[in-house]
Amino acid sequence: MDAIDKRILRALQRNGRLQNVELAKEVGLSPSPCLRRVRLLEDAGVIDRYVAVIDPAKIGLRFSLFARIWLTTQDAETIDLFISAMEQLPEVVECYIMLGESDALIRVVVADLDGYRKFQSTHLTRRNGIQSVKTDVPSQTVKQSFALPIS
Repeated sequence: MDAIDKRILRALQRNGRLQNVELAKEVGLSPSPCLRRVRLLEDAGVIDRYVAVIDPAKIGLRFSLFARIWLTTQDAETIDLFISAMEQLPEVVECYIMLGESDALIRVVVADLDGYRKFQSTHLTRRNGIQSVKTDVPSQTVKQSFALPIS
């Protein structure tokens, strides 16, 4: 990956809807080589997908909560059961298997605290391999970025 590829990635992280002609101009290429480079980055899996970033509050999802999860056991079967369950839940927008105090960390988006209570009592249960849950409620979002630092 050279400097031009990095410029392409930075530009697409800022605006994934850039037309190829605009992108080429921004990174200092003509359109054909620019498109070829973008396709190579896509084919290599460097560009995984394109998405629209939606303001959750504007669609009624005003609460984002973090739940630290402790599993019933740490064997492969329990971890796989947990992962499979979390992948099926649209409210879970991030899920990490952790090293450290807890076994997993998830971020859940819901309309309100009652919605989270119902979500927790329905899905964060032993049936999904979960022993206990500690929920943290952020008071303010200071920074949220989807752009990776590309030097």
